[in-house]
Amino acid sequence: MSSFWCGQAVIGGAVARSVRIEESNGSITAVVSGAVRRDGDLTLPGLVLPGLANGHSHAFHRALRGRTHADGGTFWTWREEMYRVANALDPESYLELATAVFAEMVLAGYTVVGEFHYLHHRPDGSRYENATAMEDAVVAAASAAGIRLTLLDTLYLAGGAGLPLEPAQRRFSDDTVARWAQRRDAVRFGPLARGGAAIHSVRAVPPELFAAIRDVTRGLPLHAHVSEQRAENEDARSAFGATPTAVFADAGLLGPSFTAVHGTNLSDADVQLLGSSHSTVCFCPTTERDLADGIGPAGALVNSGARLSLGSDQNAVIDPFEEIRGLEMDERLATGERGRFTPVQLLTAASAHGYASLGWDGGRIEVGTVCDLVAVDLGSPRTAGVAADQAWLAATSGDVTTVVVGGVVRVSEGRHGLGDVGALLGTAIERASMGRLNP
Repeated sequence: MSSFWCGQAVIGGAVARSVRIEESNGSITAVVSGAVRRDGDLTLPGLVLPGLANGHSHAFHRALRGRTHADGGTFWTWREEMYRVANALDPESYLELATAVFAEMVLAGYTVVGEFHYLHHRPDGSRYENATAMEDAVVAAASAAGIRLTLLDTLYLAGGAGLPLEPAQRRFSDDTVARWAQRRDAVRFGPLARGGAAIHSVRAVPPELFAAIRDVTRGLPLHAHVSEQRAENEDARSAFGATPTAVFADAGLLGPSFTAVHGTNLSDADVQLLGSSHSTVCFCPTTERDLADGIGPAGALVNSGARLSLGSDQNAVIDPFEEIRGLEMDERLATGERGRFTPVQLLTAASAHGYASLGWDGGRIEVGTVCDLVAVDLGSPRTAGVAADQAWLAATSGDVTTVVVGGVVRVSEGRHGLGDVGALLGTAIERASMGRLNP
């Protein structure tokens, strides 16, 4: 049991002063505004925010940061580089890399991550002796880094609509829905981790299997890549006579437990399907601009009834505040208008909606939720003079001073408990690449 005293904290969307937060067994048991600081309270400096959610991550993509820009190219040429990284990893090197990447996330202010995981087997598709070796590596990495985890174990069966797997995709596949579910169910989790499920895309999983998937994923968060690229929509219409969203809707998969990742190139009908079903759409602005995906219809989705969350996806940038700003700024570019979302809406997308989409009751500072907190310096060159209730529109990951996950301090005075995260990343990427990445 512990208690935290905050000079300022965001509670219910408003900034409250002199707040004491008490926790037991990782959950908040009391929130008191106007409190007097007591002996034994741990002071959290600056402005304290609820935990911030990274709703969509591929941890191993971090090894591509700063290596894919020289020759331009397209999403599809970038994908070939990604496959090279994927096939360089084994459980040991993946554990090292994912630990460093998750530590970078915590240092940046993320307190929970949805890891969209499809590196299941050996590069040739054969099974490890321990069938869950790669999944165990991700779970252990999150535990070591001190981040809450939803392992979105991903089904991947085809190389495209009606196409066999490419050689680089073999390690992603369990061959059948039943074998995928069996392996997924064998993964063991600790107190900060739990399982979820994902369909990679309508390209990678034949829609005639969606009913079986629905049956084996009831009660779990279910995520899928949806309409990231225009070519994906064109392929779906050609193969199935409908957009990816419509295919998921026809199978009865949309709903409060479903998250469509990206949704960059949705039709008006798609927007209405996602909204009327109260699905979540996870935008990843830094990735969507890096890969030239486009600008998704964020405002229209909210108006239709959908929830928005945010993710870092390929981890070319790990900064929750950059994703928050990206959501607002992209909408401004698309509409020619400012103030498309209120500060509270933006923070909610980055916190409570992300937590809910990953199956956790968190992202809010209130009794009964998980005790995940992020303290932001209000006196840095970026935040000095800002209004506290808009600080997340000015801050960067470098302004995060303290991070609490499950009632435990993971970052203090801007330093992660694992030490020099930059050095950890450099070593992990060098070992994981084994000379296979471009210089």
